[in-house]
Amino acid sequence: MATQGPNPEGSSLSQEGCYVALTDAPLNLQSITDRVRSPQAGAIVLFAGTTRDSFDNKPVKELQYTAYPPLALRTLMEIATTLKTKHGLKGIAMVHRLGVVPIGEESILIAVSAPHRQAAWRAGEEALEACKARVEIWKREEFEAGIGVWRANRDGFSGERVG
Repeated sequence: MATQGPNPEGSSLSQEGCYVALTDAPLNLQSITDRVRSPQAGAIVLFAGTTRDSFDNKPVKELQYTAYPPLALRTLMEIATTLKTKHGLKGIAMVHRLGVVPIGEESILIAVSAPHRQAAWRAGEEALEACKARVEIWKREEFEAGIGVWRANRDGFSGERVG
């Protein structure tokens, strides 16, 4: 059964080899790697998405992320459990940072473990793409010129106003 509640990392859900979380704190590569470590896993793949200093030839000051946590956590867990089954993973963990993420710091960490490297590689990439396409997280790019733009949490796609 999934659990949810306050913890030092923010809000999270976990169940049988799957862990997802949203947090305002800086992300920890070792912590997420340890969440998927298993004696049955011959491979651990870690993806760290970091804030870069430019977008579309404009200097970026920082990124700001916001989310609807109850729905975002459910969507993250759905992605995690689907990929765990599909690729025979031993573990999968996805943590997304909310709030301000300065240049060079991580906004998302995804770790997967599997008996063999091919499954881990594929699952890691699929997890990232599914997260960007489906999870209820939005980002605002703040540019050095003092302007900002909200975007869907996908590379380069502007957000669309609904209703």
